[in-house]
Amino acid sequence: MRTCIGALLRNSWSFGMTTREKRPEAHEREDRVARGTLHRPLLAENVPAWDIECDVAVVGFGASGACAALEAARAGARVTLFEAGSGSGGASALSGGEIYIGGGTDVQKAAGFDDSVEALATYLKMAGGPDADAAKCDMYAENSLAHFEWLKAQGVPYKGTFVPGKIIEPATDDTLIWSGSEEAWPYSANAKPAPRGHVIQWEGWGGGRKLVDILEARVRDAGVDVRVDAKAQSLIVEGERVVGLVVRIDNRPVHVRAHRGVVLATGGFAMNEDMLRRYAPGTMKLSDPIGENDNGSGILMGIGAGGDAIHMDEFFTTCPWIMPPDFVKGIFVNEAGNRFINEDCYHGRVSRTMVDQPGDKVWLLVDNSIFSQPIELARISIAAVGDTWEEVERELGLPEATLAATVHTFNRYAAEGHDPVFRKHPQWLKPLTEGPFAALELNFRESYFSFFTLGGLSTLPTGHVLDRGGEPVPGLFAAGRATSGLPRSGHGYSSGMSLADCTFFGRQAGRSAASAN
Repeated sequence: MRTCIGALLRNSWSFGMTTREKRPEAHEREDRVARGTLHRPLLAENVPAWDIECDVAVVGFGASGACAALEAARAGARVTLFEAGSGSGGASALSGGEIYIGGGTDVQKAAGFDDSVEALATYLKMAGGPDADAAKCDMYAENSLAHFEWLKAQGVPYKGTFVPGKIIEPATDDTLIWSGSEEAWPYSANAKPAPRGHVIQWEGWGGGRKLVDILEARVRDAGVDVRVDAKAQSLIVEGERVVGLVVRIDNRPVHVRAHRGVVLATGGFAMNEDMLRRYAPGTMKLSDPIGENDNGSGILMGIGAGGDAIHMDEFFTTCPWIMPPDFVKGIFVNEAGNRFINEDCYHGRVSRTMVDQPGDKVWLLVDNSIFSQPIELARISIAAVGDTWEEVERELGLPEATLAATVHTFNRYAAEGHDPVFRKHPQWLKPLTEGPFAALELNFRESYFSFFTLGGLSTLPTGHVLDRGGEPVPGLFAAGRATSGLPRSGHGYSSGMSLADCTFFGRQAGRSAASAN
């Protein structure tokens, strides 16, 4: 009897229930296959009809997407550009409009700086970290001057004047600034220093919006079909080749046939908490992401189509208000009271190294001669004051002869004019001996540490997305922060590298897609 009842139950499970009742997850999988997702491309055989046809489809209307669309169109391709927001922008429009350019520009020469392609390439490779993309660094260095001329030909204005000193970005409409660690060790020991930050002519901060507006105008002049409020949902594949994508417009799926290729220019994933936790947990200490729609959608679609994502743990961060020249003469210590970097490095390198320290804060030690009240936006507090460094040490609750010993060692060598421990340049060396003394606290969760991600799809300098075997995924291209590009290391980042990467390699991706078979 038990056998008969068991058979009856099995038969009723197999034949007496609907497919959804039998295996609800199977029906959901079939739905996903039929419509595609960010993680799983739609098969071309399941496309009900092609709603839009073009040669090249570009996803994202920041600097990289604009440059890709522009170059593809000028190469003779029919281009449709899709943007999830209601207009152009992206993180590019939130930037200062600064582009890292060198090799001997007219602006550098006018300011008396003798830069070279070799020095630029060497610096880029050092800044890129242990797995710098040498091919991209060399290609960009060799073409940097021509790229600068290309930008000017699009109508990007440059006043051509130099601003000396350490600044975040010029509040004036000047052009050339020191925007990295060029004068700091170890970079200065290997590449002849030169300022390479070229800033769009713009009064005040935030010139990135003007840069994107200029590029948008050129895109529209080139006849690109621009679709806004169009959110990419999935790539479409035929065999191993990417042949289009699904976008959501007016709350319905639109199937786009891209005969030559799709360019992903969707930005990073700074706004996607799940991806940050999974891939870049170091950012979870921080609370000020930079971006608009930087949700990692392009990276996820690329992975779903077979692309490889690399260096996903890498990110840029900065608390830039450590940059007043007097503050550079102070020293940073961690919660153990130890120094950890030469403070004359670029503010992003210093800030990124802060995040590597144990605990949730670091302190900037200053004496009365260099002290100033940090601006309110920085959210930097005064943690301790004292007439001696031993008093500051006690007020911070540190063990005896930790922080004080660090300061006394620094002071001894600074008085001699050198820093054998971290090699801070002599121009920034000053003994911290004029009391009273203070420790300014930079707390990762409470102070202003902005950040964005640097990891993304692995690409050739031409913009072709690579799979895990290092082979191009047919029909798929990417540029900007959706890729692991020119700036690969938060520890080596310099202001302007991301826009350099977006604009130059966006152009390469657009041209490659236009010429694809």
